[in-house]
Amino acid sequence: MSGHDMPLEELLKHLDRLANASLGLWDLPDDAQARLINVSENATYLVEAAGGYKSILRVHRENYHSRRAIECELEWIAALAEADAVVTPGHYLGRDGQAIQVGRAEGLVDPRYMVLFHFVEGSEPDESGDLTGPFEELGEIAARTHIHSVGWPRPEGFERLTWDADAVFGDHPTWGNWRDGPNVNADLREVLEKVETTVKRRLDAFGKSPERYGLIHADMRLANLLIDGNGTRLIDFDDSGFGWFLYDFAAGISFMEDDPRVPDLKAAWVRGYHKIRPLSNAEEAEIDTFVMLRRMALLAWIGSHIEAPEPQALAPDFARVTAELGTVYLKAFG
Repeated sequence: MSGHDMPLEELLKHLDRLANASLGLWDLPDDAQARLINVSENATYLVEAAGGYKSILRVHRENYHSRRAIECELEWIAALAEADAVVTPGHYLGRDGQAIQVGRAEGLVDPRYMVLFHFVEGSEPDESGDLTGPFEELGEIAARTHIHSVGWPRPEGFERLTWDADAVFGDHPTWGNWRDGPNVNADLREVLEKVETTVKRRLDAFGKSPERYGLIHADMRLANLLIDGNGTRLIDFDDSGFGWFLYDFAAGISFMEDDPRVPDLKAAWVRGYHKIRPLSNAEEAEIDTFVMLRRMALLAWIGSHIEAPEPQALAPDFARVTAELGTVYLKAFG
C-alpha cells in the first residue's frame, strides 16, 4: 500500500521501524535510537544516544522530491554556509560516503530517501510574545539568502520545486487544488475565484525579473528559526525552490495571516530587509498579493494533507478566514 493511501497511524508505525532500522547506514553509536518529533511533508526524527549524542533524521515523503532535488537542497545549504550568508545545519555522510541514503520497510511499497542532519541547539521564537524583533531579523536573513540566490552560479542540472502562480493555480498544483480544501462551499468559492483571478493578474504584471524572482527558502517561518546564545540558524530547506523573493515574507506569516499584529510584522520584516537589500515601492506595495498566494496554497495543502494532525486542527475555519482575508484584499487590489 502506498503511504498516501495508508492511515497516518499505520504509516508512522512503518516509518518508525524504517528510521530505527536504517541508523546503521551512518556511523552512529550502537545505542542510537530515533524518535519522531514532527510529521508534515516528511517524517522528522530526533536521534539520540548515550553521552549526549543528537542528530536529526529526515525521512522523505514518497514521490515528492527526486534524489537530484534533495542533492540540490543540500548544495544550496552548503553554499549559503560557505558564503557566510546565513548559518545553516550541516549533514552527515553515510558509511558509503553518500549524503542521501535509501531505506525500505515491510509494508511500504516505495523506498524512502533519508538525510541525517547535524543537531542544532536553540529554540524557536515564541509566537505569543513580541515578534517585532524576530521578524526584523527574519527580514535580514531573507535578504541575505536572496542576495546569495542572485549571485550564486547554480550547479549543473539544478532541480527544485517552483512556487509560482502555476504551482498554486495551474492544472497540476503542487499541493492540490484549493477548491478541494475543507469547507470550501459555494459562497466561499465565489470569493476565492475572484481572489485567484486578481492574484494571477497582478503577478503576471509584477513579472519574474532576476531581481524579484529566484531561489528562495519558501518556508521561512519562525518555526524554522532556532536561536541560542551563538546566534540564529535557519533550518528546513525542504521546500526551497524557485519563486518570488517576497514569497518568503508570506511564508513567514503562514497560518497567522489574520493576526492583528501582521501589519506591524510586515513593517518589521521590510525594515530588516532594507538593512541588507533594497526593496522598491512597487515591491512593497505587492506584498499582500504574495500573502494571498501563499494562503491559497495553504488551503490546498490542508485539503491534500488532511490525515496529519496540523491540517486537521486548521481545517474547520481555514476556508472561511481565507475568504475574509480575500474580501479585504479584493477591496484594495481587485
